[in-house]
Amino acid sequence: MRLRDLSLKYKIPLRGSVLIVITACAVSGALVAREYDDFRRDLVETADAISRVFAQTLVAPLVHDDVWRAYEIITAPSRSGARASSPLAAEWVAIVDPNLRVYVSSRPERFPVLAEVATALPDARPLVEELRSRSPGAPRLVDRGDAQHLYMLTPIVADGVLLGTLVAAFPRDVFLPRLRDIVWRAALVTLAVLAVIIAASWFWAQRFAAPLVDLAERMSLVGRAEPTDVKLQLEESKDEIGRLATAFREMLSGLREKAELERQIISTERLAAIGRLSAAIAHEINNPLGGMLNAIDTFRRHGNGDPMTLRTMALLERGLTQIRETVAALLVEAKVSAHPLAPQDVEDVRMLVLADVHRKGARLEWDNRLAESVPLPSTAVRQILINLLLNALHAVEPGGRVSCAVERVDATLRLVVGNDGAHIPAERLDRLFEPFVPSASGGNGLGLWVTYQIVRQLGGRIAASSFPGDTRFEVALPVEGAA
Repeated sequence: MRLRDLSLKYKIPLRGSVLIVITACAVSGALVAREYDDFRRDLVETADAISRVFAQTLVAPLVHDDVWRAYEIITAPSRSGARASSPLAAEWVAIVDPNLRVYVSSRPERFPVLAEVATALPDARPLVEELRSRSPGAPRLVDRGDAQHLYMLTPIVADGVLLGTLVAAFPRDVFLPRLRDIVWRAALVTLAVLAVIIAASWFWAQRFAAPLVDLAERMSLVGRAEPTDVKLQLEESKDEIGRLATAFREMLSGLREKAELERQIISTERLAAIGRLSAAIAHEINNPLGGMLNAIDTFRRHGNGDPMTLRTMALLERGLTQIRETVAALLVEAKVSAHPLAPQDVEDVRMLVLADVHRKGARLEWDNRLAESVPLPSTAVRQILINLLLNALHAVEPGGRVSCAVERVDATLRLVVGNDGAHIPAERLDRLFEPFVPSASGGNGLGLWVTYQIVRQLGGRIAASSFPGDTRFEVALPVEGAA
């Protein structure tokens, strides 16, 4: 897996950790370099001070050519143990005369008297070059990158005459113990700081990336899952993530409205198609049906009066009449010639269904908030209420609850009929208003079909919702201009 394909909850802390490590290494390196420069400056200052003291002390022995006295002076620090107690002490000291020969040294076994500097001293070439180019003046540190030692060259001058040069050699690795200690301490501090900072960065990165990861997962569900099933757990804020979450929620809300509108359109188109088909079939059935009923009536009036034949004709007439009534139920037409709906019309519906309520042993909760007449055909509205109430009574068990609420809200008459009967599954809700759809109570579905047709002809809307213990049918009828 490539780094750019990693999740943000890993990519952000990884990048932050790398940046922290680079910063820590850079800071530690800068500190070590600063310590090195400070240590080198201390070495130069100390060597310069010691060399000046030696140079002033060695003038007299060199003027009197007192080699032994000069030897005692340059070996005095080593005899007193100063070198062992100071990391800045010289490894060896030598006096070089103007002819570039060893006058005396603290290591005579290595640098014998009158030995040529070019052959006797280590790192001779850079040192010889510096000695040849020297003139009486201030001490100077010779630091060649390829040399094993650092050399402090201090001229020994008397009355402006160069008597010799004091060469103090310091091993280059004199820095290593102190640098090693500095690096070790810097590493410990850096690791401790890194542990804290990286842990904090991972924590905050996870907190920062979690909303984006959640948003990405939810967005991946769009188009594959229903918008109502996509939930986003993001805090409200004014930053970029908050605005993105707000936009995503608005998009989900729009998708939910679109999905609900599409569902309603599909349901409406399906019911409209069923209505057109039912009307066409009903008309086609009514024509031959009327002819057969007329034929039976003619036979009864002009037939031979045989008892068996008459009973057979009566049976046929009852069957054909039942077919005519069923077909008539499919041809619903809301009569608008009825008087406007009054509060008493709603109370009449209550009186009509009370007998069925008592027979079922149910409880009716009635809420009629209609205070004045409404310009809607009373016959059609009462038929809607009766159908919905009877349907609710069929759905409840003995002792169950049936509720009815009627109220006018602005330019809409709102009817709500509910019950605590059996829950209607979601797959049945989509086909609830189609004719001849079997119900749990054993009905043929024509009651809800008729109710839907009346509501549609009045320009209203009907919707059903069902949850365990609560099933509701809500009807909204436009009032203005309906009559």
